[in-house]
Amino acid sequence: MQRTDKRNSPSVNCADSKPTGTLPPQAEWLKQANGEGASMDISAVVPLEVDELIATARRREGLLDFGEDYWREPLAVMVKSLNHQADLNLFGRIAMRDDLLNALRMRLRIEAEYAKHPEIEDEVVDAPVMITGLARTGTSILFEILSQDRRFKALLSWEAEIPCPPPEAATYDKDPRIALAQERVTRTGRLAPRLKTMTELGALLPVECLTAFKYSFMSENVMGYCDIPDYGAYLATKADWQSTYRYHCRVLKLLQWKNPRKHWLLKSPPHMWHLEQLFAEFPDAKVIHTHRDPLRAVASGTSLLSALRGTRSDKPLDVASFAKMLRPEATAAGLEHVIDQIEAGIIPRGQIFHSHYAELMQHPIDAVRTLYQNMGFTLDGETEQRMRRYLEQKPRGKFGTHKYKAVVDADARACFARYQNYYGVENED
Repeated sequence: MQRTDKRNSPSVNCADSKPTGTLPPQAEWLKQANGEGASMDISAVVPLEVDELIATARRREGLLDFGEDYWREPLAVMVKSLNHQADLNLFGRIAMRDDLLNALRMRLRIEAEYAKHPEIEDEVVDAPVMITGLARTGTSILFEILSQDRRFKALLSWEAEIPCPPPEAATYDKDPRIALAQERVTRTGRLAPRLKTMTELGALLPVECLTAFKYSFMSENVMGYCDIPDYGAYLATKADWQSTYRYHCRVLKLLQWKNPRKHWLLKSPPHMWHLEQLFAEFPDAKVIHTHRDPLRAVASGTSLLSALRGTRSDKPLDVASFAKMLRPEATAAGLEHVIDQIEAGIIPRGQIFHSHYAELMQHPIDAVRTLYQNMGFTLDGETEQRMRRYLEQKPRGKFGTHKYKAVVDADARACFARYQNYYGVENED
């Protein structure tokens, strides 16, 4: 897998990327509603205060126990950052308050369920398959293709959004929560219509583990919606990710308790930064690492983030903040950290498998067949047909074309030389 080309150099001084442009226009109705908020004291009308949020969640649920206390610190950091850095508009504050209260209420319900049924802890999350890689490298489409394999059970949006009461096999496909979750998970598409050209949203679609991570209040999802650098810095340097993965396993056990599954199929780009903690909690996991020209991936990710940011703030796009978040030097360092962990034996080389974006886009079934062979799985004829039918029903550009511009900078390209050499990732320019 590793090439002998010596373009890589650890001493390369990578130039920062400089995303440019403005936030995409809001839906007209949203723009009018937020305009009304300009004459209000929206921080008083829609408060975001930790103690009040906790008290409200407890009062609404009639429950007190949140379980372990590790989540309180990241919640406090997030709320402070939201209040002082995000510049939320009226709808942004309403949406964030709703998100935080929902996470707190669900956590109370999860702990109450475990208290009533301690046998849930005996559930075994057996050999999950987890997809990770830079955002916009084919993680979502691979996730959706593999979810057609009946030996796997993907985490669906509705059950991650409303995990309690735990789903039951007999009513799983017609659970009344599906309709409620559909309204919640498609809201962003109604707020930012351009988002529909970038990603598909729906209660019955597989969803990232980040949705379940919100019950630990350590999820990069909120950083997609809001400019909160202090919270981002906390996640990068101080957050207790082992506790997050431990609670993620707790949620998965709850979800499979009354609706058994052979193997979970899970996905989240940020898993890549926490593989040591992931394998500590899921030691028999098989991890699929997706690969794409990183300059293309970052450009597409920047476009996606700009669409999300405009749904909760009227703040002009902070180019410097975006550059700091997505600069090639930092991204390359993260990718190389995974390589270093593999080479040092910190994470198990034999449990990490690879999927290349170009191959998946050009010949998806062949790419999946090769991936299965490497993982020791068999792609039977029935499963292959389900995958083919899914792809036929979801052609590229079904909801419009996601257009973005990737600026190829020689210094930025040099940043990723070691990564591209190691995994054989071709340039797309």
